[in-house]
Amino acid sequence: MKNRLATVMLALAAAMLAPTAAAAEPPPATAFFKRPQVRAPKLSPSGRYLAIQAAGKGDRMWLAVIDLQVMQAPKFIAGFNDADIANHHWINEDRLVFDVSDSPDGTTRLFAQGLWAVDRNGSSLRQLVNDHRYFVSDGTRISDRRLSGNWSPHSVSPGLEGDEIIVQRRPWEDDAESAGVQLARLDTSTGRTRTLSEGIPDYTRHWLLDWRGEPRIIATEHQGRSRLYRRDDAGRWQLWVDDDATARQHPWPTWVGPDGQLLGEHSHRGYAALYRLDAQTGRSNGEPLVTTPGYDFEGDLITEPGSGRLLGVRFENDAPGTAWMEPTMKAFQADIDARLPGSVNLIECLRCIGASHLIVTALSDRRPPLYYLYKTADKQLEPLAGKRADLPVAAMGQRDYHRIKARDGLEVPVLVTQPAGGFKGATPTVVLVHGGPYVRGTHWRWEPMAQFLASRGYLVLEPEFRGSTGYGFKHFRAGWKQWGLAMQDDLADTLAWAVKKGWADPQRACIAGASYGGYAAMMAAVTQQGLFKCAINWVGVTDIGLMSSISWSDFSEEWKQYGMRRLVADPDTDAEQMRKTSPLARAAEIRMPLLMAYGAEDRRVPLKHGTDMKSALRADQPLEWVVYPDEGHGWFNLKTNEDFWGRVERFLAAHLAPKN
Repeated sequence: MKNRLATVMLALAAAMLAPTAAAAEPPPATAFFKRPQVRAPKLSPSGRYLAIQAAGKGDRMWLAVIDLQVMQAPKFIAGFNDADIANHHWINEDRLVFDVSDSPDGTTRLFAQGLWAVDRNGSSLRQLVNDHRYFVSDGTRISDRRLSGNWSPHSVSPGLEGDEIIVQRRPWEDDAESAGVQLARLDTSTGRTRTLSEGIPDYTRHWLLDWRGEPRIIATEHQGRSRLYRRDDAGRWQLWVDDDATARQHPWPTWVGPDGQLLGEHSHRGYAALYRLDAQTGRSNGEPLVTTPGYDFEGDLITEPGSGRLLGVRFENDAPGTAWMEPTMKAFQADIDARLPGSVNLIECLRCIGASHLIVTALSDRRPPLYYLYKTADKQLEPLAGKRADLPVAAMGQRDYHRIKARDGLEVPVLVTQPAGGFKGATPTVVLVHGGPYVRGTHWRWEPMAQFLASRGYLVLEPEFRGSTGYGFKHFRAGWKQWGLAMQDDLADTLAWAVKKGWADPQRACIAGASYGGYAAMMAAVTQQGLFKCAINWVGVTDIGLMSSISWSDFSEEWKQYGMRRLVADPDTDAEQMRKTSPLARAAEIRMPLLMAYGAEDRRVPLKHGTDMKSALRADQPLEWVVYPDEGHGWFNLKTNEDFWGRVERFLAAHLAPKN
């Protein structure tokens, strides 16, 4: 009995067990960027049933359920011949919801991900949200209650009643921004909805529900201000807090528990921490409950559905982790960690207390996630699928965080991925710049882009340059209006640090990135030609002014009028700075070889950024140029990733090869 589940799951994952590549041959690009054959295991509330996504008919990802009590073969309960199931959630013990995605082979393009519900035995399948913006009903609006494609799940929790979930409606691009995000309860069996949006203020962006799924707090964003509204006893929304949208001074509520308990995030010694908040004023009380020194607290509370009891906190500092408050779960975590050393082991469950099984996701920097099933009664730990033999650990590089000092003394975190096999002297290097840029761009886990480069023998440096979030307000604030300036200096300082350590070869370094990272690569081609020998830009900004003036991007007017003017540059007062820090305006200065790639359907950084830059370059500029007609802001299709990363590999080999 002990190994039956592993046998079942290994049969589903047979395609993953290809012969291991020879040590001299790194894995092909396909291995890094293809989807796994088994993914996203999720337990029902009791822990008896396991829902997974697995390769089904036509190699599409289908939804399957396993009864762990009888341990029969998985039963495929839903799927399509022309699209992959993308996300699924248990509503209760008997029913699930799921949406779909474009197919990785590029044969299917969706306007929206849609939403369906199905019973765990495959019956009572119902489409709830259409997967196209425009659709023709097969019947009347009474029999066909499908919602339009701008609806999506907001909350799916066993704490809600019956077959209900909470869904949210985001405005279409041609809607007024004041329409905001609206919420409704959706019965997944009948398709009926009940609005939760009566009387809400304009420009609503975020909703906070209490432990029972009742809306309690709304956040709006308008004209550079964030306003929190509370629902009073009569159900009316009352203004509670008025704060700066970018530099928040007031605690930000994140959880409303039983008896009005309120938790939220607020600054502690320069970093966001989790506090208990006063239910009336919203102010923090006493010392923080959770701190992650050197990092902003970014995590989730793990609660017990039905009671709202707080069981633990999921957080991330240099790596993800869990702080359990409940003794039983703490003991399970200790047992699992002892049996799976060398990985970060995250326990997943819906109703954790009393569940017959738990899911364990084992994270590592040198292999994709591994999934295990933990039986709580006898503490059996069984693998759910085999390891990826096409991605041998020996072909991957170790990943570690370091802190360096920038030239002005600011501390900059850097995630370093060693070349496969470790350091053997000064190494050809790629500085890989994250997009955003106002996000946390790196995470300790297996990451396909960095590991693809490491498998080819490159040192990969991923700096969390100033302006990145997750490292305290000071670090974020230091990046305001520093595109092409101090933010760019941080990239140079990262390379200089690695050279001083003896890791990076100063004569063989290239810079690469997407979106903002593509912008940074192009600015390096303008201003840092003594440091980098080549630059790779995909879907990158080339003209800062175009970000605010273009009318067909998906940037909101709120961002253009307030966020961009404050964080990037103000077209009215910073015109000269924008010219100096826009690669397009300085294209004639570029001398290094470039690889530029764009998606024809990109609405975030429209193709015009690329075509204008291409036209502005000198006639003798070494340039490799490609446009992917079916891609948007980044690569989704496997065939695109195969082509692009093949180009990257050849480009780097040509320009970072040792000089004889």
